[in-house]
Amino acid sequence: MKRALSIVVAALAVVCVLCYAVYVRRNPETRTLDDAARRGATGKFVRLSDGVTHYELLGPDSGAPVILVHGFSVPYYIWDSTAATLSAKGYRVLRYDEYGRGWSDRPKAQYDADMYERQIKELLDSLHITGPVHMAGVSMGGWVTGTYAGRNPDRVRSLILVDPVAGNSGGPPSGFRVPAVGSVAWQTFVVPGMADGQMSDFVHPDRFPDWKNRYREQMQFRGFGRALLSTLSARTGVSMDSVYRTVATGNVPVLLIWGKKDNTVPFANNASVRAAIPNAEFHPIDDAGHLPILERAAYTDSIILAWLEKQPKAR
Repeated sequence: MKRALSIVVAALAVVCVLCYAVYVRRNPETRTLDDAARRGATGKFVRLSDGVTHYELLGPDSGAPVILVHGFSVPYYIWDSTAATLSAKGYRVLRYDEYGRGWSDRPKAQYDADMYERQIKELLDSLHITGPVHMAGVSMGGWVTGTYAGRNPDRVRSLILVDPVAGNSGGPPSGFRVPAVGSVAWQTFVVPGMADGQMSDFVHPDRFPDWKNRYREQMQFRGFGRALLSTLSARTGVSMDSVYRTVATGNVPVLLIWGKKDNTVPFANNASVRAAIPNAEFHPIDDAGHLPILERAAYTDSIILAWLEKQPKAR
């Protein structure tokens, strides 16, 4: 009996060692994100209550402020085209990396709606942007901006949603919810392939040959995967219909843009968003997947510009 138990224990030890070896081999996070690591990064940095936030502020000081919020994992460069177009037209454009992404800190905290709202509030306050702002959110940025607009309608002049998350979120698969084991499995089997997975956002991925390499840059810093898993967990059970209905109740003007060939957040989901925000102005985009702001950049930016230009200076 003792011998059998010893064999089992030894076998488990071997399995654990092998699993750890696989984890170490596959885990892309090998560096700590600190001031030294950020030395060559573009943009600016500000320390907020949850950590350092990476941001960029473009356009004239006198321009109407527009804040661009990225999605689940791609940092603020997802807005490259729109930021350049709007700032050239005289808007004061602010974009930033959410905590856990890009060059922003990866605090050990709950990546929930409260954290994302706090980051926006503190960033705006730090830059002395006190009046109402136009906001734009792509993909999961719809959750972040929709929550902020619903909670702070007096600080939002209008809301632009681009292929936003919709419906109810089920959170991460059950296997990844197991304490300790789930996070290791996530880091070992999901995170390493995330750069390749980004290409499914496009109808024409061949037009974006550097997309995967740009994404991988952020993956090398510790805390990236943990932040994404925490975000998924925080969205468990969140009803986006309720979030968007709250936006509508606050009388925030909404522009809704959606790529017709979106496989990430299917185009058909626009129906639930439009039902929650009946007065939203809707523009379906032909020949575009999840990111019409990139695949049909000029056309999508023209829609956004036309929307902004017809908004009153005060609501």
